[in-house]
Amino acid sequence: MSSRPNEFALTNNFEFEALKQAENYRKRLLLEFGPHLQGDVIEVGAGIGQITTQVAALPTVKSVLAIEPDPEFCEMFKPGVPDIPLIRGTVSALSGDSAWNAIVSINVLEHIKEDAEELARYARLLSKRKGRLCLFVPARPEIYAPIDKDFGHFRRYLKPELKQKLDDAGFNIVRLQYFNVTGYFAWWLNFCVLKKRKFEVGSVRLFDRVIFPVTSTVESWLPAPPFGQSLLVVAEAK
Repeated sequence: MSSRPNEFALTNNFEFEALKQAENYRKRLLLEFGPHLQGDVIEVGAGIGQITTQVAALPTVKSVLAIEPDPEFCEMFKPGVPDIPLIRGTVSALSGDSAWNAIVSINVLEHIKEDAEELARYARLLSKRKGRLCLFVPARPEIYAPIDKDFGHFRRYLKPELKQKLDDAGFNIVRLQYFNVTGYFAWWLNFCVLKKRKFEVGSVRLFDRVIFPVTSTVESWLPAPPFGQSLLVVAEAK
């Protein structure tokens, strides 16, 4: 389920209709990140607002500022989420003197070539309030597939690599673990072996409604998995 075009990609290459089906997947992410989202929150790479509305609905969240570089995504965002302020651009547009309680970034960092510098920007924006970064990125370079390249992914992350980058940027790790073991094998089969170059609506719906609820529950009962399709991070600015 990890995909989002970089700011230079064409909007029509991104399959919102298929990813719209991933309702349980998004609910699970909000369940994981919800306890760490409070006060004034930035959503980096808001897309068309599929996560934004759920973040804004959390009772602990006072305000949400959405940031999105793609102009077509911004136009699609506005009708669906008219009450949330939206900046077309990146976090570099924000004043270094501003203070925030949390930043949520879901499937965005892999699209940014200079990811270390991006993490340092997040740390600066959060440092005054010792705010928290809720970060979700694709994992395991061995399953980097043609579709990753299509969607503008510079990389898939390993746990030690991301831990070091977060530490260098000015974060203390609260939680860092692989996520969605079943999705790892599904991604490998569909996009590495079968070389599919698109998401199929029916397949996404089947995974989200039938497979993911069971496997994610089982995964939550077990010790941290040694691999997964993604990495889930909560980190606090020093």
